[in-house]
Amino acid sequence: MMETAVTRRRFVAGVAGAVAFPKAWAAGGDDVYALVARVDRARILSAAQGFLAEKPLTVTSARSERSGGGLHDYFSEGDYWWPDPKNPGGAYVRRDGFSNPDNFVKHRDALMRLSVLAPALAAAWRLTKDKRYSACFMKHLRAWFVDPATKMNPNLEYAQAISGVTPGRGIGVIDTLQLVEVVRALRLLEVEGGIGKDDVDAVREWFASYVNWMATSKNGTDEEKAKNNHGTCWVLQVAEFSQFTRRDDLRKLCVERFKTLIVPDQIAKDGSLPLELERTKPYSYSLFDADVLSGICQSLSTQVDDLWRFRGANGVGVGEAVVFLFPYIADKSKWPYAKDVEFFDVMPSRRPCLLFAGNALKRKDFVAVWERLPVVTNVPELTRNLPIRQPLLWVDPALANRQ
Repeated sequence: MMETAVTRRRFVAGVAGAVAFPKAWAAGGDDVYALVARVDRARILSAAQGFLAEKPLTVTSARSERSGGGLHDYFSEGDYWWPDPKNPGGAYVRRDGFSNPDNFVKHRDALMRLSVLAPALAAAWRLTKDKRYSACFMKHLRAWFVDPATKMNPNLEYAQAISGVTPGRGIGVIDTLQLVEVVRALRLLEVEGGIGKDDVDAVREWFASYVNWMATSKNGTDEEKAKNNHGTCWVLQVAEFSQFTRRDDLRKLCVERFKTLIVPDQIAKDGSLPLELERTKPYSYSLFDADVLSGICQSLSTQVDDLWRFRGANGVGVGEAVVFLFPYIADKSKWPYAKDVEFFDVMPSRRPCLLFAGNALKRKDFVAVWERLPVVTNVPELTRNLPIRQPLLWVDPALANRQ
């Protein structure tokens, strides 16, 4: 039987192995990179050391008979769609907030596995310059994006399919949110000379095709137009992919969408995220969207255009969204809205929005809460909804935009 993920023990150790370093922020004059390097160093190196033995696992390792694609096509099924008890064998029906455990998830799991392994290896290389980590990083990326025998086709035509309804949907583009931190890691290793030009260019070719598909295909443009966290996730993905592939036109498009649509349409005057609050998982969706919004600010801000300072017509921006959520992250018992239908008791995990906003807004209390929370739970769905797991890569001055 082919292994579909890292071992449970190693996965949990790699993703959730938090190490507490109290009051690191208060140490004299450290910048945010030095802070995260100190807080996360042991966790990063422990995870990366374990990942050195892991072999690549891509979409070609498993295939669903329900997929409309071929061996190299990514396939997933909509989380909240179930067989209709009134029409067995017919089209699936929606149960919002309740994930169907019988869905095909092997490709999604393999992608999430990559999203855990690769950034940890890159972060370990950044801290140590140990070439074992960068070599292992590239081994996995070659398998996913270069090797003709194992690479994934650069599209998501068959993502989040619904049995009896559609072979794939624009909403499925959110699945490659798991590649955002992989590309962030690639960009860092390229800038710092951790990987060779030929290796980088080979992977860049795949992402150039993929980001073009995101910007031009029906599924890609449907997701671009999404109003809630799906639209936010499209922007974060294209922000990182466009910078890696040198598509400045798409980078500019992301900034424009952030300012004219994402912030004005999603953040209310009190800082809440109404489109997420109306869901059956209002707490987790609000945290998730705040993390992605914060990631956009980290990805696209420049010296002359700091997106942390941008405010919509109602006078609020991403900083206010994190300020709104902060008391409920610090003390979940204060949450005044409906509880999530799943996993409410095991949240929150450590949220990158607290670190990023804490640095941008000079809020030491945000960073203190970020430090004390567990890195992540051992619930796969919550891990999947925490796409920024190595904040070291997002505060590294080597990737600071200088425009």
